Amino acid sequence: MKLIGLIAAAFAMTATAAAQDAVPSLMGAWKGTGKILLYGTTEHLSGSAQNAVVRDLEVTHRVEGQDGRLLWGTTSSANNDSREPFACALSSDNKTIVGADTDGYYRITIMSPDRIEKCYAQSAANPRGAIVATCFMMDRVKQ
Repeated sequence: MKLIGLIAAAFAMTATAAAQDAVPSLMGAWKGTGKILLYGTTEHLSGSAQNAVVRDLEVTHRVEGQDGRLLWGTTSSANNDSREPFACALSSDNKTIVGADTDGYYRITIMSPDRIEKCYAQSAANPRGAIVATCFMMDRVKQ
């Protein structure tokens, strides 16, 4: 009986480990609206180079490709449909994503299969000289 119990426990641990290793699919569109702290002007928002301003912004990420833990696509906003490219990588915890676009950096946390928290920052070292910081929720757009 003990042998059967040990075998069953071994199978259960293997199944749990396999489930934890499954890379989630993030393909498709993700949309969210949040507050953006801004110095200067970006391709999506205008502000003041000398004073911090807070703006609302609706953003859409389109994950157009995924190869395992690597993701790529475009970002656009309700203010500018310029479709800025991004590249991201999913860490081994299957919840944390880091990435970059043409002028800033992402830290994204997968909250559920259809919800992420996106944090984004850029320094004044970008072509427009804008400084940006934000974190807000984004939801998968259902087709």
